[in-house]
Amino acid sequence: MDIAQNRFCINRKIAPNLTIEQFFKLVKRCGLNKVELRNDMPSGKVTDALSAGQVSVLADKYGMEIITINAVYPFNQITDALLEKTEGLLAEAQGVNAKALVLCPLNDGTPIQPEQTVAAMQTLAPLFKKYGVKGLVEPLGFPQSSLRSAVQAQSLIRDAQVPFSIVLDTFHHYLFVEDETDFEANIDISLIGLVHLSGVEDGRAKSTLSDEERLMLSGRDRMKNIAQVTRLEKLGYHGIYSFEPFSSVLASWSEGQIEREIHQSLDLLTHS
Repeated sequence: MDIAQNRFCINRKIAPNLTIEQFFKLVKRCGLNKVELRNDMPSGKVTDALSAGQVSVLADKYGMEIITINAVYPFNQITDALLEKTEGLLAEAQGVNAKALVLCPLNDGTPIQPEQTVAAMQTLAPLFKKYGVKGLVEPLGFPQSSLRSAVQAQSLIRDAQVPFSIVLDTFHHYLFVEDETDFEANIDISLIGLVHLSGVEDGRAKSTLSDEERLMLSGRDRMKNIAQVTRLEKLGYHGIYSFEPFSSVLASWSEGQIEREIHQSLDLLTHS
């Protein structure tokens, strides 16, 4: 596929043991310049022990664009604590010049009605406007998730009349097979703000797959990421693809292995 190198991004989840500066250096060595930061790293903080200003200086030094911070959870269960957490993450996003903040739905089996999710978006949207940060809703395909469908997420965004987009995660899309029904006819490509990529080789039943099985792409990928990306390109997606593996084995990867995995995944997508 003819996908420009500057459309690829690396999620910090791939390098849990690297400092932010080491992570930026590694991404630059791979010939890339886009990253996602997280609030679930070992430090428990988006910027570790650094200030937002220090992270911005490092991003400028290594030519990095911070695409998102992951994530507000659970965005569709509004509480005072959730609002406080969201505003804190938005302030951090603004401070490091991150373009967007990811919103993840409740994922513990508790049912959340669609109108509750719509109301949550309407409550949060003014905060995003206040800080000048984009909102990206990421449906989670797990059976216990309160919002599994990319198509439904887009419908709820339209119902809420908020300027949010979605994260289409190939893993979560694969888990929720019902989303494939008339996907091409129902998905609005213009409302996809980011695509997350990871690969699964594990052969266990789809319904039992978890983040632990998420690695980088390979020729043994059962989720058919290449086919998913090919279809998105044909449908007119021109946005960013971010590699977001999740498995705990990532903690044992050396910098050299991380770089090899990134190059292998890039090669699989761009030479297919």
